Amino acid sequence: MAQKPTIARIWRGRTTLARADEYAEYLYEHGIRPLEEKALGVQQFREDRDTETEFITVSYWESVEAMTRFAGNDPRRIHHLERDAEFLIELPKTVQVLEITASHGRTGWG
Repeated sequence: MAQKPTIARIWRGRTTLARADEYAEYLYEHGIRPLEEKALGVQQFREDRDTETEFITVSYWESVEAMTRFAGNDPRRIHHLERDAEFLIELPKTVQVLEITASHGRTGWG
């Protein structure tokens, strides 16, 4: 049986609509793929607006301790990707770390 996540870590970043496709590829290769190897699960969301695109990455963890092994002692601290300053309208200052208090669906997490 797969471990059930108790923590969600949420990152948000915005880029211009003109660079959104390029950033989506970069974010997947350099941000999502490393998480695929460490987190219980990861999702990437995208919302295109008139002039900008917002990306949201949600990673799922079995505990805060497991997340800190990947993110460091302060799991709310941002670890910017090498080219984030080139792509993002502004560099995010924090991430959200939320306790999962209810979950339902066919996630495979029991």
